[in-house]
Amino acid sequence: MSSLKVLRAKDYPRMPWKNGGGSTEEITRDAGTGLDGFGWRLSIADIGESGGFSTFTGYERVITVLQGEGMTLTVDGQDTRPLLPLDPFAFSGESKVSCALLGGPIRDFNLIYAPQRYSARLQWLSGEQRFFSSAGTVLVFSMSEQVEVSVDNNAQQLGRHDCLQLEADAGLLDVAIKGLCCVIELTSRD
Repeated sequence: MSSLKVLRAKDYPRMPWKNGGGSTEEITRDAGTGLDGFGWRLSIADIGESGGFSTFTGYERVITVLQGEGMTLTVDGQDTRPLLPLDPFAFSGESKVSCALLGGPIRDFNLIYAPQRYSARLQWLSGEQRFFSSAGTVLVFSMSEQVEVSVDNNAQQLGRHDCLQLEADAGLLDVAIKGLCCVIELTSRD
């Protein structure tokens, strides 16, 4: 493993949405500044009212409701199933997207990545899990008040909405998790 860092929810910078309709807490990204130049980006958005989403041409998006009753998206004129907490949904960043909230404000969790530069795998896990990953970047986002993550026997404690970021240089990472979390594996296509 080349680097491991714990990102604390209290330290996430807040930035305006690309379309100006709200704000996002940025958890982490691979590179770039503002809303340009990144290959992947992880964030939490607060949605207070139904409305349109920003467009991210050249990117794919995976969105998951974290808090609140949920929402329905309209993606390029087609309504989605109701998106309830911890039910991820993927769509093209180029799509015309709007949301209808199901019962008031929500918080959602967003992965945006450039598929020509990265392959991505996102999964929600609970309880005790162990897996091996050859991904260049592994992100573990905590949904519980306490999540324990052990990487190659190096244990870390995460609080609610904290994120563990692993950058691997080569080989398999041995990852064990206790608690409710989202695991994202990103592999460069270079």
